Amino acid sequence: MQLLNGTGFQRLESAVQAANLRQGVLANNIANNDTPYFKRSSVAFESLLKNEMNGSTPTLTGRRTNVKHFEIGPSSQMSEPRVLTDQSTAMNNNENNVDIESEMTQLAENQLRYNAYIEQLNYQIKMKRTAVEGR
Repeated sequence: MQLLNGTGFQRLESAVQAANLRQGVLANNIANNDTPYFKRSSVAFESLLKNEMNGSTPTLTGRRTNVKHFEIGPSSQMSEPRVLTDQSTAMNNNENNVDIESEMTQLAENQLRYNAYIEQLNYQIKMKRTAVEGR
């Protein structure tokens, strides 16, 4: 029985992983605020997921009974977060492009997103537990 393998649950799991990755990237940006020639990085996930969900991908998928079969329709893999480095800007005279206020704002926003994702995961688990236990 695979209760937690639904597409919605996998998307939430990917979102939590992206938030964790974003936390590390933002912490690295903040730590290197005064490092000469350091270029800030960011994580792209939500836009990739939105493009995947709103894209022109077909909804019909084929069932693979052998690993040698071709995949028909959209792949079952979820979008993976990507770390992007901004090489085009400079904020300081030392060619560093980290804006500490912006990074701290993004850190707070990421914390709120992470909390919302965890709450949604807990709610889904609670609902499935209720369905299974019959309470």
